[in-house]
Amino acid sequence: MGRRILDAFAIAVVLGATLGAFAQGEPEGPVQPLDLRVRPVRPAESSSPVSGGTITLEAGTQIPLVLRQGISTKNARVGDAVYAQTNFPVVRDDHTVIPAGTYVQGTISEIKRPGRIKGRAEVLFHFTTLIFPSGYTVSMPGSVENVPDAEHSQVKGSEGTVQQDGEKGKDIGTIASTTATGAAIGGLATRTGKGTGIGAGMGGATGLAIALLSRGSDVRLENGTAVDMVLSRPLVLDRAKLPQR
Repeated sequence: MGRRILDAFAIAVVLGATLGAFAQGEPEGPVQPLDLRVRPVRPAESSSPVSGGTITLEAGTQIPLVLRQGISTKNARVGDAVYAQTNFPVVRDDHTVIPAGTYVQGTISEIKRPGRIKGRAEVLFHFTTLIFPSGYTVSMPGSVENVPDAEHSQVKGSEGTVQQDGEKGKDIGTIASTTATGAAIGGLATRTGKGTGIGAGMGGATGLAIALLSRGSDVRLENGTAVDMVLSRPLVLDRAKLPQR
């Protein structure tokens, strides 16, 4: 009897110790479920700066061009296209903004043929588009400031009209030449001073008729003619699309 009591006591002690160990190992409070959701990984930020912003060429900036097709008031029409290329780079802050060889397109706005009695030939054209070698295209307000290679032509007015030089000297030369020729013929025919005078008069009249009935010279700008273009308004360019340093 006494031994059974001792065995039961020993079993109770072992059970109590085991329950105490389990109680100490349990976490306090409710058990939180495990979060198995996949979180997106943020990409590392680049340390290199991204090029951006704009570059503005102010109004009045001069850009040298060369024509890539001829223009003549004899056969040109209003609305015809004008093609040119830059022949020298435009640089800002040690950066090539417009490289040499950039295409420039324009259009003819006005044409005036030379008159028979008076009136000089004139042509007015404007540049409208800038096309970079990369294909980057920009609308551009440009006008003609000077045509240094054009013979017997000059630029007049603020819009850049190219006008043919006057030909009064040419007309006078024509009249003088025909007068002298008529005088010589009259003198030889009659061998008298009167004949010389009559011939001179007839020659002068002929020369005057030629001068009045003939048109003046047309404006002719050959392929390869240098043209100085000037910006009529500021030109804003996307820095990221320009040639790299």
